[in-house]
Amino acid sequence: MLRALIFDVDETLVYYEGYDHREWYENWVMPALRKHGIELDYETYKKTVTGNLPRSYIERFGIDHVEFWQIVDSVNLEYRKKMAELGRIRPFPDVGALKELKEMGLKLAAVSNASQECTEFVLDLFGLRKYFDVVYGKDYSNLDGVKPDPYLVKKALKALGVAPQEALMVGDSHHDVLAGKRAGMKVVNVTRFGKVEGADYYVKDLWELVELVKKMMGGQSP
Repeated sequence: MLRALIFDVDETLVYYEGYDHREWYENWVMPALRKHGIELDYETYKKTVTGNLPRSYIERFGIDHVEFWQIVDSVNLEYRKKMAELGRIRPFPDVGALKELKEMGLKLAAVSNASQECTEFVLDLFGLRKYFDVVYGKDYSNLDGVKPDPYLVKKALKALGVAPQEALMVGDSHHDVLAGKRAGMKVVNVTRFGKVEGADYYVKDLWELVELVKKMMGGQSP
């Protein structure tokens, strides 16, 4: 029986107008790192984010890796605050579906690779946090436990008190699909940016997700 949904946040519930990952890193993060005497090129940074290198790899540049990621996350929070001020963070028009899903008696969790503060900031910005029983950003005690690792997803399942087969993972990216699968869940890919291979279900938006959930809870085959 379906009892819970676990959502990705960025690019699933909210988006950033004009966001470019490399531009963000070079214009926002690199200047902050240089203040700490760290020179790290974008390609190496990207490999640590995508999981091709462990986050602790940063220690070869002479800084504790937890401290490094706290610097990056602090910059990211400032970036988000600036983008919010400029009106460049926006919720997708279908986020109202969260209210309907909550009213169906489902438990909801939000899980993000961004920091806890960054995640809570964007959810609070649009009044979305009230729909979630659990919100988890990256855990500094296990920095490699971000998606596609299932650590945060399993943590959310445990907090919600549901088994993997009683929940759906909902997200837009390959990392969301892998994390959900590795946690033993069925995965719904929201195809805002195209289909991601390996998902169990595909929906074009969150209203289509509501219809899928209704079928599942009604005992019909979706």
